[in-house]
Amino acid sequence: MTHITCAQGVDQLMDYLEGIVPAHSRAVIEMHVSGCPRCAAFIASYCETPRIIRQATAVSLSTDHRRVLHQFLRTLRGPTKNT
Repeated sequence: MTHITCAQGVDQLMDYLEGIVPAHSRAVIEMHVSGCPRCAAFIASYCETPRIIRQATAVSLSTDHRRVLHQFLRTLRGPTKNT
C-alpha cells in the first residue's frame, strides 16, 4: 500500500499511536498525515484528549456540594433494591 485515505488512517489510528502497525504502513500513514492538515489536526486533538479530560475533571468539591450532588444523582437513578 503506497496511498492511504483519511478513513483508512482513522481505522488504523489506535494501532498507529500504539506503535504496532508495520513499519511500511506507519510510513504511509505518516506521509498522508504530513500532507493532510485535517488528519494532522485530528491526531493532535486525539493525543490531547486524555490531558483535556484530566484537566476538566480535576475539580474538588466541598463536602456540602458532594452531598448535594450525590443526592441529586440518587434521585435520577431512582429507588434501588437496597434502599
